[in-house]
Amino acid sequence: MTPMDTASPPGQPTPNPGLCVVLGGTGGIGAALVAQLRAQGDAVLALGRQTQPALDYTAESTVAACAQHVAHQLGQTGMLLTRLIVATGFLHGSTPSGQRAEPERSWQHLNADALAHSFAVNAVGPALVMKHFLPLLPRQGRCVAAFLSARVGSIGDNALGGWYGYRASKAALNQLVHTAAIELARRNRDALCVALHPGTVDTGLSQPFAKTGLQVRPPNVAAGELLGVLDGLPPGSSGGFFDHRGMTVAW
Repeated sequence: MTPMDTASPPGQPTPNPGLCVVLGGTGGIGAALVAQLRAQGDAVLALGRQTQPALDYTAESTVAACAQHVAHQLGQTGMLLTRLIVATGFLHGSTPSGQRAEPERSWQHLNADALAHSFAVNAVGPALVMKHFLPLLPRQGRCVAAFLSARVGSIGDNALGGWYGYRASKAALNQLVHTAAIELARRNRDALCVALHPGTVDTGLSQPFAKTGLQVRPPNVAAGELLGVLDGLPPGSSGGFFDHRGMTVAW
């Protein structure tokens, strides 16, 4: 069983409390999000590659198993899934075949294996999360599904080029989020499904590429900003793409 913190402020009983699920909850931003949520008294369930059950986007059965685990927790506790945050992503590192993937500076650096892995983690995996987790959201009342994207996934904001795989896979994620938001609204008009740009955060994903002059923030600061954005999203914002300040990012 994955540990779940269910602490709530003393003297403030909640008859039907909400559960927050963070996928990628053991990574840099994900772990910071989990810590922030727990610090404010929320019940949190963190799932990732090293948890039990484990989440592996290359095997849909694990995504389904994690969703079943969450469904069991909801059934056992009577909680509602009020926040689903997907904090996974791939920019550089080893692919399952053992090849090294780095952001491409030119089309000459394009590699099918690296592209496939970028799409598997940044787009296909979150799509499977939508398939298995979005049905667990309540059918009435406010709830939020948030997927961490990246400003470089914006087609309208792309003035520098490069980073083909990361840009394209995050652009695909943005389209998936927007499409899922339309379907989710048919189930629950108060539900929100959004893409979030966390900015440049001091994690293993961004450290090699954090240029001088960029505003690089610690994970705990970025997590607080993102949760503030989620809490402040107004009705009608489902399907949108927002940065860590709550500003709309161009598609």
